[in-house]
Amino acid sequence: MKQKHIAISIVAVIAIAVLIFAYVKGSKEREADAEEDQPISAKSTLEQTNGVTIIHLDLKAQQLAGLEIVPVSTATVPPEIKAYGRVLDSASLVSLQSETVAARAVLQASQAEYDRLKRLSVQDNASAHALETAKAQLVQDQGALETAETQLAAASSKDVAAQSPEFFQSFASQKNILVRLDLPPGKISTETPTAAFFTQPGDESPIAAKFLGRAAAVDPQTQGEGFIFLVTNAPASLLPGLALTGFLQLPGEPSHGVIVPNDAVVCSDDHAWIYAQTGKIDFERREIILDHPADGGWFVTNGIAAGEEIVVTGAQALLSEERKSQIKLED
Repeated sequence: MKQKHIAISIVAVIAIAVLIFAYVKGSKEREADAEEDQPISAKSTLEQTNGVTIIHLDLKAQQLAGLEIVPVSTATVPPEIKAYGRVLDSASLVSLQSETVAARAVLQASQAEYDRLKRLSVQDNASAHALETAKAQLVQDQGALETAETQLAAASSKDVAAQSPEFFQSFASQKNILVRLDLPPGKISTETPTAAFFTQPGDESPIAAKFLGRAAAVDPQTQGEGFIFLVTNAPASLLPGLALTGFLQLPGEPSHGVIVPNDAVVCSDDHAWIYAQTGKIDFERREIILDHPADGGWFVTNGIAAGEEIVVTGAQALLSEERKSQIKLED
């Protein structure tokens, strides 16, 4: 009986010990969870030296913020000139080209009739009046063709007007379109563009375009030199008259820079910024200029150099921490 009481006591002691161990372990886990739930600001400090803002964020806080840091990729672009323009009305161009084709067919018929009567008149089988009438019709039809060709060239360019009927037929489905890009007033390009790319409002994704020729006339609104480009497989959103911003690509030595992904950019105080990692726990906010869109981001020549690393996920969190730290410093 005594042994039974001893056994029960031992079991009770063991149970109590297990409960105490479980409680201690649970308390530590709760403390760890509570520590993870603390705001990042508890782990960050701010430093300003010579106008440069650096935020110090320890590794644990970086993990909590979900920071992703990658090196910027280098890139080169050919010499470029910024330009502004619009999508041309392809249907209007197709109509003008059809009028040109019809005028050319009429002229060919008139030429054939005049040549026939001229041969007959040599044999005295056609009157002089008939020949003069045919000649007058020929001259009239020649003028009609010249007018149609001039109107087509004025609406685009001489190079476009010289294209084949198949070229204009490709516009019927809006699969291919023409765009016109104009240089700012007073800006002149001595070089012939090799190509261009442009963006449409609300979408910074660049769209490539093939150079066709110089515009036949200066745009009355922009008063700048114009250039005509062809876009194949055009997005459906490129409707006639849509305003565009683009770059004419010119021959020559390329510019060197880096590609900054869209997700790395944060906007504040009407400026664009990125965070460069300058040390294991150091991040420097730098201003960049967003005037040159690229695939997935921006081509940048200021604020960041090849080989440096930037924050591509969590940049907004860093900006928020910086603002919090500034408020604390002011207080």
